[in-house]
Amino acid sequence: MIELRNVAYSYGGGELFADVSLALQPGSFHFLTGPSGAGKTTLMRLLTAELLPTQGEVTLFGQSTRAMSRDDVSGARRRIGFVHQDCQFLDHLTLAENVMLPLAVAGRQAEAQGNVGELLAWVGLRAQADQLPPSLSGGERQRAALARAVIISPEVILADEPTGNVDWEMSQRLLTLLVELNRMGRAVLVATHDLNLIRAAKAQVAVRSLRLANRKLAAAGADL
Repeated sequence: MIELRNVAYSYGGGELFADVSLALQPGSFHFLTGPSGAGKTTLMRLLTAELLPTQGEVTLFGQSTRAMSRDDVSGARRRIGFVHQDCQFLDHLTLAENVMLPLAVAGRQAEAQGNVGELLAWVGLRAQADQLPPSLSGGERQRAALARAVIISPEVILADEPTGNVDWEMSQRLLTLLVELNRMGRAVLVATHDLNLIRAAKAQVAVRSLRLANRKLAAAGADL
């Protein structure tokens, strides 16, 4: 589905990481850890063709990102749900309208209307459906971002610190949603500093833990 082969990325005249290989296959669940500044967010941006590698190759659903047209990239991104670390919403739209936006843009408004209530209930935001984003807390915005990412039923889910602004109970609810999607065959990659979240996931599903540090990507320690 998505694969990196011997990928390097340089930024500001220095090499952020090199010789990175990773394959996200249907039904796989990966955690990406590592110190701040190691390049985790950059790596995830490579997985959506937002960035191109300095060396090596990234392929999205069988196509090299270097050879993809703008339409190709747009089509591939419709198959990927991305939860950004910095949640961005349209402040003049309600929470429900923001969550429905990916389907509305794709002309699937009726489907969006049918799915949004159940999805907001699952992430604990049904009561906030008609609120505007500026009135939401950081944790509520993070939950809404996850709901927006999965409403399109993506084949791949990329989440950059999705539980960074929520308490442990909500982290578990969000993890449960990700695990259920994974059991439905979706590939999941979560960048996180929360080792307890990784341990909780390992109790529910087969997980591969990776660590990006010192410009290399490697399997994380067994203590995770």
